[in-house]
Amino acid sequence: MIMNKNLVIFGTGDIAQLAHYYFSTDSEYEVVAFTVNADYLIEKTFCGLPVVAFEEITSHYAPQEFDIFVALSYSKLNLVRKEKYLAAKTLGYKLASFISSRANVLNEGHIGENCFIFEDNTIQPFVTIGNNVTLWSGNHIGHHSSIKDHCFIASHVVVSGGVEIGEQCFIGVNATLRDHIKIGEKCVIGAGSLLLSDAEPEGVYMGAATERSKVPSTRLKGI
Repeated sequence: MIMNKNLVIFGTGDIAQLAHYYFSTDSEYEVVAFTVNADYLIEKTFCGLPVVAFEEITSHYAPQEFDIFVALSYSKLNLVRKEKYLAAKTLGYKLASFISSRANVLNEGHIGENCFIFEDNTIQPFVTIGNNVTLWSGNHIGHHSSIKDHCFIASHVVVSGGVEIGEQCFIGVNATLRDHIKIGEKCVIGAGSLLLSDAEPEGVYMGAATERSKVPSTRLKGI
């Protein structure tokens, strides 16, 4: 009989709740507790499990026996998640990754630590994914592309072949990146954006929002 590995999740927000669900239903891990910084420790339980201060984590859950997953969003261009990831590593913890069994992963496991890869992602051959990367559901990551550490890619993004995405980038829903371009570090690619050339570091690229028609819905024919 194979025993489950023990996991502590950093965070008590929506993403932590999602992490608890996914790890509990589709991984070899058993979630045993949550942790947050002492200043944010309001409730002593979350999802029916204990919550302990991160400053005291090693005395409750030794790094030799427990792994950690940092379940945080893209706040401050992924900097908050990056800092907690590095803090956990400094304490000697192994950082767990979640890779959905419903994702189509063809890159021979070239995926780093503390990655959160949801269902319906297609990761083609020769892709490399760094540490602390989130791929929300339904993305296409094209062959020979690379995603550096601490990135967050929202749903239904198309990354064409041979694309390089620098550290700490955020890419919004339905964005499209053409093949063989480079996205500099700390870029924000907004929802629905189309990138056809390289993006300089710290760039912000926003797609045009759909404007309301001058014709009201009540005057449309056939609807």
